[in-house]
Amino acid sequence: MLNLIFDLGGVVVRWDPDAIIAGVFRDEKVRAKVRAGVFGHADWLELDRGTLEREDAIRRSAQRTGISEAEIRRLLLAVPPSLVPIPQTVDLLYRLKARGYPLYCLSNMHHASIEHLEREHRFFEVFRGIVISCRLKLCKPEPAIYQHALEANGLKAPDTVFIDDVEVNTAAAAKAGIRTIRFRDAAQCERDLRALGVSF
Repeated sequence: MLNLIFDLGGVVVRWDPDAIIAGVFRDEKVRAKVRAGVFGHADWLELDRGTLEREDAIRRSAQRTGISEAEIRRLLLAVPPSLVPIPQTVDLLYRLKARGYPLYCLSNMHHASIEHLEREHRFFEVFRGIVISCRLKLCKPEPAIYQHALEANGLKAPDTVFIDDVEVNTAAAAKAGIRTIRFRDAAQCERDLRALGVSF
């Protein structure tokens, strides 16, 4: 039986930076600056890695963009509650769990977001193992995070499928010998799982 590892953002929960930005900033020029200077900046990855504290990220973003710390803070505080579960994927997870498939998650996420999700949502109960970047100080697509996910859960790469919406992340998993599915939506994911022999 295949082991199935799911990403979170963009797969199990909604991840829409443009919608988050639009909820905080009205001016399109400011939105573009925020898109590049916050979500598109290397500091975002360091937040996910757990090597940059949120208040330090706020201060640095404000200096970089010229936007006030208060507004940057409001933006970052809007991120965790924006991570709303995608019902079709959650349904897919529970159906796979009911058929006995071992489920895991592997996600880049900073502390505030993962803590919010674990506190607010029950779907984590389906996972036998949870690997989150900020807790390891490792991020996808670094090879070490895939090795950790395999070794920590006693999994063999050829018997494991990694499901992620970002191509660079699935490509890195494939290099580690893991089978992969590039996620677009739950229906397509189910079709691709069936093609690999997963039964529902």
